[in-house]
Amino acid sequence: MATRVLQRFGNGLNQAKNTAQSTGQTVVLSRGLSASNHRNREDSWFKSLFVRKVDPRKDAHSHLLTKNEESNLYKIQSHNVKPECLDAYNQLCEETLPSIHNDKYYPCELVGTWNTWYGEQDQAVHMWRYRGGYPALTEVMSKLRQNKEFMKYREERGKMLLSRRNQLLLEFSFWNEPIPRKGPNIYEFRSYQLRPGTMIEWGNYWARAIGYRQHNSEAVGGFFSQIGNLYMVHHLWAYKDLEAREATRNAAWQHEGWDEVVYYTVPLIQHMDSRIMIPMKASPLQ
Repeated sequence: MATRVLQRFGNGLNQAKNTAQSTGQTVVLSRGLSASNHRNREDSWFKSLFVRKVDPRKDAHSHLLTKNEESNLYKIQSHNVKPECLDAYNQLCEETLPSIHNDKYYPCELVGTWNTWYGEQDQAVHMWRYRGGYPALTEVMSKLRQNKEFMKYREERGKMLLSRRNQLLLEFSFWNEPIPRKGPNIYEFRSYQLRPGTMIEWGNYWARAIGYRQHNSEAVGGFFSQIGNLYMVHHLWAYKDLEAREATRNAAWQHEGWDEVVYYTVPLIQHMDSRIMIPMKASPLQ
């Protein structure tokens, strides 16, 4: 539909130009066309809603955005816990999850495990990394089904949960890989639901934007969904506290070019969400 609107607009300009030339109004029309070349940024923003900035590609988007074909696969788990069970749930996780993380028998790593502080309340968030992609994920799931201690953990965990959901992710090539860090820190998990077809455009802008947000080592990881809610992007940031978060985010606006990134990526977003999280004791990201 957007393409048809632009085509009609272009046809109308051509017709107007021909009419003006036949009636001796070429100078007036030329001035109008010249003025249109200097429209303000609001007009550019309006056009960005309709014009695809990325040439059509036959490659899968995941191959264009991630590091390589054998990139790490990530799983993000969100567990909504019964409020009265949160302490027992945390203790159960701290007793079980590190044993899987440290066991070389399982080709996976616990990236981080948190409780949500601001956002969804009484919620736990776990992130796992599978080196080797889907084959590693399949291997881990198969082995865990044979692990009696893990199956007991799942049974006990199920009694404490109200709901749970997960998502499989790949990492953007221009973000750093999440690695353990010392604390204390708070973590912000920002999630963006993009308009379908705009993932490459988002990646193009953020490949440049990430340079503005690495001065205080706040950038932890950037991911996009493969299974679960599609066209989802997640950015994970670390700050010493809420005051440091505010100061760091405000400082980004002092860098030339940051305002343009925000200006042109906002129209790509359908919905966005932010969670402030506190690491559990067992989290490699402290």
